[in-house]
Amino acid sequence: MKKIAVFILSALASLSCSNAQTKEFSKETLEKKLVVADSSQVTFKEVLKKHKGKVTVIEVWASWCSDCVKAMPKVKEMQTNHPTVDYVFISMDKAHDKWLAGVAKHELKGDHYWVTDGMKGAFGKSIDLDWIPRYIILDKNGKIVTYRAIETDFETINATLKTLE
Repeated sequence: MKKIAVFILSALASLSCSNAQTKEFSKETLEKKLVVADSSQVTFKEVLKKHKGKVTVIEVWASWCSDCVKAMPKVKEMQTNHPTVDYVFISMDKAHDKWLAGVAKHELKGDHYWVTDGMKGAFGKSIDLDWIPRYIILDKNGKIVTYRAIETDFETINATLKTLE
């Protein structure tokens, strides 16, 4: 009975932040280039391929974003509570050095990428980015389970991760 209640609660929670959820990334999004710490580039498709077979949380953030910084303790708590989940951080910082300094300062554990043209650039537009931090959850098959969650949705995010692990 308890498992059924948790499932129903999780399903309702998922629906509450799923208004107009996208279920897969567009070809345009998959081909967008992201920068790695060593300044090399990879496509978003390559990033996703690397994490296939694992539940993955993608956080779109920036070091200058006060809501992103305020959410960091919740992100770390989420990582502690869900250690088998992969974490991908995509930065919207304005400069490469600011991005790397933010990763170091906040001790973010996971894979890190930088989008060079900011929130309103091609990648941001391709994922309908209207707010950061933004969280996207993928199941083990790489399918989008949650497309749009923000820093106030951590209860829902954690409930969703529990059902996927």
